[in-house]
Amino acid sequence: MQHSRRVAVIGAGAGGLVSARELSREGHHVVVFERNTQIGGTWVYSPEIESDPLGIDPNRTRIHSSLYKSLRTNLPRELMGVRDYPFVPREGEDRDPRRFPCHREVLKYLEDFANEFGIRKLVRFRTEVVFAGLEKLGKWRVEFRCENGDFDYDIFDAVVVCVGNFSEPHVAEIPGIDGWPGEQVHSHNYRDAEPFRGKVVVLIGYSFSGMDISEELNGVAKEIHIACRSAKTELLGTQSIISNASFHPMIKSVCEDGTVVFQDGCVISADVILHCTGYKYHFPFLETNGIVTVDDNRVGPLYQHVFPPALAPGLSFIGLPFKAVPLPIFELQSNWIAGVLSKRIALPSKEEMLADVKAFYEDLEVLGKPKHRTHELGDDMPVYCNWLATTCGCPAFEEWRKQMYIAIGIYKMANLKTYRDDWQDDKLFCQAYEEFSKYTYK
Repeated sequence: MQHSRRVAVIGAGAGGLVSARELSREGHHVVVFERNTQIGGTWVYSPEIESDPLGIDPNRTRIHSSLYKSLRTNLPRELMGVRDYPFVPREGEDRDPRRFPCHREVLKYLEDFANEFGIRKLVRFRTEVVFAGLEKLGKWRVEFRCENGDFDYDIFDAVVVCVGNFSEPHVAEIPGIDGWPGEQVHSHNYRDAEPFRGKVVVLIGYSFSGMDISEELNGVAKEIHIACRSAKTELLGTQSIISNASFHPMIKSVCEDGTVVFQDGCVISADVILHCTGYKYHFPFLETNGIVTVDDNRVGPLYQHVFPPALAPGLSFIGLPFKAVPLPIFELQSNWIAGVLSKRIALPSKEEMLADVKAFYEDLEVLGKPKHRTHELGDDMPVYCNWLATTCGCPAFEEWRKQMYIAIGIYKMANLKTYRDDWQDDKLFCQAYEEFSKYTYK
C-alpha cells in the first residue's frame, strides 16, 4: 500500500517544478515555496546586478539569476526536456526555434510545463524559507517570510531542497588581492561586454561561462588574458578562437601597482579580474545539527547525491550533480524521492547507504578527483541516469541521448565559436523525434 505524504519543495526553478510534478503524480500533497514572483529560478533573467559585483559581501543586495543577456544553451534542446514533455520548437510570439535556444525560450518551456501539469497552484510565491529543521516524531518544521513581511511556519513529512546552484559565487583566492587597485567582478554579475570596453581583462576559468564571456569580450576589451589550470593552457593556446586573447596558467599573485603575475612568471597590467569560477552550494535555511555539511563544495554525506542516510527519506536534494543534463536527471531523482516517500521503492539501510557513500569517496580519491568535484558527473552521467531508472523502474536512458551527449561534447570543443549554429547529426535527431512522437503533449 502506498502512503501519501505532505512534502515541502523549496524553490520553483526547474528542479522544483519537476519535483512537484513527480511528487503529485505519486499522490503526495505538495507545497512549493518560491521567494520570487514567478517560476523559473535561475532562468528568470534580470538586467540588474548585485551591489557587490564580486558577490562576497553578506549584506549585498541579492539577485538570484546568473544569466548574461546573450546566453544560449550549450546543449541541444532535444536533450534538455523531461521525457514525456519534450523541449521541441513551439509556435508563438517571441519563441526561439533554434536547436540551442536563448535563455528566454528555456523559461517559456518551464512555464509551458508548469501550465500543462497544473503546478502553479502548488506554488506559494513571494514566500522565502528561512528555516527548515527536523521536529519531533520525524516531522519537518518549515519557517518562512510571507509576502507581507510576517513570519509563519508549517509542518511537513518531508522536505525536498531544490534551490539550484548558480547564485552563491565561488571566488578564486589570490595572494595580494586586498591591495590590488583594479576592479573585480564574478560572472554571476556579468550581463554584457559593454562595461569592459577598452579595458585589460583577466578572466579566471575557462569552463562554459568563461568560454562564452571571453568570446563576447573579443573586440570590446583592449586585451583578454585567460587564466586556467595548467593542464588546459597549452592546448587552449593553440586552439583559441579569440584573436586578442592570451592563455596563462593560474594567477600567482597581484600587486599594488595593478599588475597580475601568473604562475609561469608572465606579468601584465590589468584593469579588471573577472571570476568565471563557478558557484558554491548554499543552504542557509537548512538546520540538520551538523548531519549534512558543505565541505569544499561537497554536500554530504549523501547517498547517490540525493539522500542523507541519517535523515532519509525526510530530507532530500534535487539537482546537485553538474556537468550533466539537468531536467532528465531532475525527473529521475524526483521519481525516486516520490517512490521512496510513498514506500513504492525501498531505500537500503542507513548503514548500507553510509557504506556506499564511503566507498564512493574512496573511489574519488583513487581517481585523484578533488573534493569540490564530488558532484561532477560528466561522462558518468548516463551510468548515473541508468542507475536511477533501474531503481525507479523507469525506462533506461535512451541510447540516442547518450550518443548525443557525447557527440555534442566532442564537437563543441573543436568548434567553440560555431557549434551552436552548425552542429547537425540527422541520425540522432531523427531518433529523438521518433521517441518524442510517443507523447501526446504538443
